[in-house]
Amino acid sequence: MKKLSFLFAFLLIISCKQNTSEEQIPVEPDNGIGDGATPPKVFSFSENIEEAHNKAAFMNQPAVAFDINLKFGGQTRLEGRVTMTTNSTKVRVDKADGSSIIYDGEKVFMSPDTSEAKGARFDIFTWQYFFAMPFKLTDPGTVWEEQQPKMLDSISYDTAKLSFKSNIGDSPDDWYVVYKDQETNRLKAAAYIVTFSKEKEKAEEDPHAIVYSDFKSVENVDIATKWSFHNWNSEDGFGEKLGEATISNIRFFDPKKDYFKAPEKAQEVTK
Repeated sequence: MKKLSFLFAFLLIISCKQNTSEEQIPVEPDNGIGDGATPPKVFSFSENIEEAHNKAAFMNQPAVAFDINLKFGGQTRLEGRVTMTTNSTKVRVDKADGSSIIYDGEKVFMSPDTSEAKGARFDIFTWQYFFAMPFKLTDPGTVWEEQQPKMLDSISYDTAKLSFKSNIGDSPDDWYVVYKDQETNRLKAAAYIVTFSKEKEKAEEDPHAIVYSDFKSVENVDIATKWSFHNWNSEDGFGEKLGEATISNIRFFDPKKDYFKAPEKAQEVTK
């Protein structure tokens, strides 16, 4: 019995050594180039976009503010200044009419309390997300599904579908089909559905898309200063133009302690 035990242990050691040598294939530290250089990092679809827009520089800033002029059907939908922490944990929208929407990290408020609150939650979360989208593609809870390249203005773009795990944000059933520029790796466009206040099946009957253009470098961060909104479907792609937005006066800064605190006379917005 001892001889059999010894033989089994010997064979087990030999087997482990063989497996180890087969699995641990040596790789040259210079990737075979011969100059000792570190192999380049392999980025995923989403990481490529974040790298192209310089997410590291964006996230290194405490907060960013920008003016927005948003129009649909020729009518002004939103005009004012959006301010947000770069991790989107706090947001405020100061409208041209003097009213403000504030997300303090837990609740949404409208000030003054006599202001029309309809659509406030949509405004506080949607427009800042479209602005920060190139820097949020690897956030916790994001799920990616690579798709075939799609055409936009006779140019082919790499695409992938972005969805979210349950309990992520106000509308976890939202999804995006993200278009990546094959030459620059920047975010070119994103088709999307809006499930806020509606069922997913209903939202999927009417998808739309945003197209980004006129990129500007601010503190070494690439930011699109023109947006256009379109009808969209998976078969035909981009359709009629519905609206547009101009982004200007972009500034990174360190906000004061109570910058995102709602005033005393403000109403909480719950839906």
